[in-house]
Amino acid sequence: PHTLLQSTSLYHTLLQSVSLSLFTSLTIYNSVTPLHDFHRSQGGKMVEFAGWSMPVQYRDSHITSHLHTRHHCSIFDVSHMLQTKVYGKDRVKFMESFVVGDIAELKDNQGTLSLFTNTKGGIMDDLIVTKTDQGYLYVVSNAGCADKDSAHMQARLREFKAAGHDVDLEYLEESLIALQGPSMARVLQEGVGDDLSKLTFMTSVLTPVFGIPGCRVTRCGYTGEDGVEISVPRDSVVALTERLLANDEVKLAGLGSRDSLRLEAGLCLYGNDIDETTTPVEAALVWTIGKRRRQVRDFPGADIIIPQIKAKTQRKRVGLISNGPPIRQHTPILSPEGRVIGEVTSGCPSPCLKQNVAMGYVETSFSKAGTPVQVEVRKKMVPAVVSKMPFVPTNYYTGH
Repeated sequence: PHTLLQSTSLYHTLLQSVSLSLFTSLTIYNSVTPLHDFHRSQGGKMVEFAGWSMPVQYRDSHITSHLHTRHHCSIFDVSHMLQTKVYGKDRVKFMESFVVGDIAELKDNQGTLSLFTNTKGGIMDDLIVTKTDQGYLYVVSNAGCADKDSAHMQARLREFKAAGHDVDLEYLEESLIALQGPSMARVLQEGVGDDLSKLTFMTSVLTPVFGIPGCRVTRCGYTGEDGVEISVPRDSVVALTERLLANDEVKLAGLGSRDSLRLEAGLCLYGNDIDETTTPVEAALVWTIGKRRRQVRDFPGADIIIPQIKAKTQRKRVGLISNGPPIRQHTPILSPEGRVIGEVTSGCPSPCLKQNVAMGYVETSFSKAGTPVQVEVRKKMVPAVVSKMPFVPTNYYTGH
């Protein structure tokens, strides 16, 4: 589905240096996933990420792993992410007290990307909320925000309970793996009884997977490709991973390729591209705010966020494309005349485009696609152009 060019040794070296610089190798980790020993046995290069020991890559190079995901499919261990169930008859009201999305309008087993916001309109985290037909909401949020998110939810839970509302939380111990790529459905269909052609993007189902009971399969991911995330009992995750890898279409992939894949897809990384200093409007994430929620203005920071939708903000998140040296986080963005107008928040060489791709924030007057700008790389000015995102077309499965 994509135009892919053969890699050069120079480009490969640049991509490797950028991907490895995103993560810090340490000898002491706070936490390990149930796949930790398996990663090491498969040649995984382990690094610290959000307090977890995670594989940045395996024996294959970053670029090989990235392109394999675009052509075939790959397994990513995302067990470090926080999985939560929200129970009780007031669970929707509880969830909507945090997030900007319209959770009430979701159909059974449908999910949505949403945002935790604070009273100043800043983004506390991005998360996926699924309204299951099992009497609970299933929530997946970022590992780096796990302590903050759980404390935030627990504080609100106490308030709700004190007010007489019926709501409870359960933090899950299950593992979470993502199977991502165009051949995902062919690989997974063999192991599930449900017809995957009926499981569309952002929908979810409870089903045994290759004979393992208690799995939740959600059609979503962080690569821009068709894919699923599978919540699986932690004592069965190695067996499931090995079973999937028995198919020649499937390979393991690490954080390095996950980052370049999501960047080509124009997806934000919390802590880089969005944080508590950015609003959904500045971040070009207005689409996450439900229509009813805009009218009622009953989510945190609504009085700041809603007026921004009609009035222009001073800055806006945009995509950038350049050639030459790679663009890294914190690279200054300048006008053609050399005035600083913003900063890069994420960047890497694109294995699919053979150009550098990045995203960052610029003054709104420079945010139109096609606008020429400059980036300062190693004290030299490099021409760049503002681009629409995604940089590489996404292939989410919508049933058509």
